[in-house]
Amino acid sequence: MLNDQKIAISSLFNEALKNMGVSEVTILLERPKVAAHGDLACNVAMQLARQLKKNPRQIATDLIEQLQALPATQNLIAEFEIAGPGFINMRLSQEAKTFAVREVLRLGSDYGKSQTHQGEKILIEYVSANPTGPLHLGHARQGALGDVLSNLMKSQGWQVCREFYYNDAGVQIQTLTESVHLRIKELNGETVTFPENGYQGLYIKDIARDFLDKKTINTRDGQTITASGDVEDLAGIRAFSVGYLKNEQDSDLNALGVSFDNFYLESSLYSDGLVERAVNALIASGHTYEQDGALWLRTTDFKEFGDDKDRVMRKKDGTFTYFVPDVAYHLSKFERGFIKAVDIQGSDHHGTTARVRIGVQVAGKQLGLNVPKVFPVYVLHKMLKVVKNGEEVKMSKRSGTYVTLRDLVNWVGRDAARFFLVSRKADSEFVFDIDLALSQSDENPVYYLQYAHARICSVLAQAKEKGFSIPTADAIAQMDLTALSDKNAQALIARISEFSETLSVAAKECAPHTLCFYLKDLAGDFHAFYNAERVLVEDEKTRNARLALLLAARQVLRNGLDLLGISAPEKM
Repeated sequence: MLNDQKIAISSLFNEALKNMGVSEVTILLERPKVAAHGDLACNVAMQLARQLKKNPRQIATDLIEQLQALPATQNLIAEFEIAGPGFINMRLSQEAKTFAVREVLRLGSDYGKSQTHQGEKILIEYVSANPTGPLHLGHARQGALGDVLSNLMKSQGWQVCREFYYNDAGVQIQTLTESVHLRIKELNGETVTFPENGYQGLYIKDIARDFLDKKTINTRDGQTITASGDVEDLAGIRAFSVGYLKNEQDSDLNALGVSFDNFYLESSLYSDGLVERAVNALIASGHTYEQDGALWLRTTDFKEFGDDKDRVMRKKDGTFTYFVPDVAYHLSKFERGFIKAVDIQGSDHHGTTARVRIGVQVAGKQLGLNVPKVFPVYVLHKMLKVVKNGEEVKMSKRSGTYVTLRDLVNWVGRDAARFFLVSRKADSEFVFDIDLALSQSDENPVYYLQYAHARICSVLAQAKEKGFSIPTADAIAQMDLTALSDKNAQALIARISEFSETLSVAAKECAPHTLCFYLKDLAGDFHAFYNAERVLVEDEKTRNARLALLLAARQVLRNGLDLLGISAPEKM
């Protein structure tokens, strides 16, 4: 049921309990697992047994008597029942049940949204790939997860910033430069020995060829980079290669429907002095020490974070380990006004989460920042494998070593790629079945959802062809919906009512797959209703009520698909 209705019923329970001499308690309302047990269940009578020194069933009896004496109860609850040791089962009134239909059509595309976190800023960082090659399947999963999670957070009122963090300060950029340099020499007719750690794939040759052809690149941040064509212009090769691959990655992400509000350069952490500041703050905290020529952070001082050993900050050669710029980066996030940060990364980052949080806490305190202990929130995903024609696909010509994001989108399209990539819990292993994603059957969840939407559109089109008027939202607000009393209609209405809560939970738990599960259940409830009940009947009252229900189901499907970044076709 709708959150507002749950709040109203909880208030009624507390008013009734007050009349029984019980101060306000937390009322938990749940949907019974068995539909025959009613629409809602409450265990408060058992919770109060010790306090009131009464049998829970007697407490339930007294409480129901008090509830029935309240005028507002009649509008919401039609029937009470005491079950088992003292559960209070409730059946909602017909008006309360059908209210969701009216509310969906009143709010339209805003149905399900909340302003709970209005004015609060959240930064969601995802993909953050090195600009050294095409994006792989891990990046694809991050891209879809990050984009959908951003949509979900926005639906709850958060002011969302989608950020891409470029690791442009490490040895990988030097390796890229060297790889392109060798391919340039090769294209000029020189015999070269390509190192094992060099970047493979056709894209390196493409960059080399375009560099020799003195091509010009226009980057997203407004840069114009023209290749010199000079074989020994290593600085030029570096700049051109990085710009080229940034644009390539942008193109890949656009194909998946993923975009960003901000791009943050790792190199800026050094040039702006933020790494140095973070290191100085950590040293000033008294939790660092020198050993074997290296600088260490004593993370074992902070048992609550679960790090099992101290961590090197600065190596013997004077370079910093990865987590040091990460600490500086996350301090920057907090100082930019983001009270919550979510990092979507591969499960291989599991070992770094504790030390980053410790570093942020220690340095933040030294800098006078009150950073939350769970900052950032980590969503760590497992890798996925792709199966095509019953066999695992392990590489592509483009990358030379792995399946790319672009390969996936080219095979199945944007809609299927996005849905499948977020349809499982992030930390679960996942097999992406290309053949399933392309199948036009109920087994394909994307087809199943889109077909439900198209089917509703088809019924509405048929109604117009038959000369039936489609009820407007204003008309439905006053319409008699008592015809929606059969079990399939009631099941569909109940599912529609759960949409707002589903979005709230999915956002709070950083779990986009929750929305996927919900939409599949919603489509299933619609199909069950449609297969059981004729919509375009002659009786106007019944027909309009059923059309109203279909309009509401279509709107919720649209709203959910929109949050997933998936199209809602009217014909299939």
